[in-house]
Amino acid sequence: MGVLGWIVLGLLAGAIAKAIMPGRDPGGLIITMLIGIVGAILGGFVGSALFGTDLGTFFDLRTWLLAILGSLVLLGVYRLVTGNRARA
Repeated sequence: MGVLGWIVLGLLAGAIAKAIMPGRDPGGLIITMLIGIVGAILGGFVGSALFGTDLGTFFDLRTWLLAILGSLVLLGVYRLVTGNRARA
């Protein structure tokens, strides 16, 4: 899957991660979309390193699960890092 595919997948995975972890994010919609893209790419790299194979196509379930998991992890880390500054 190409870079454009990972970007589209990341946007969708970021929206799904936001739905799974609702709440106020300090960065808003743009930051959440960027976190989704980076999380999907990160999940894809980690998944390909763990499985040792290509993750497949855009419609592969394993690709989607890894992209959503990567987005959730990155969104959680972002909230931990910026959470205290947003409440002040």
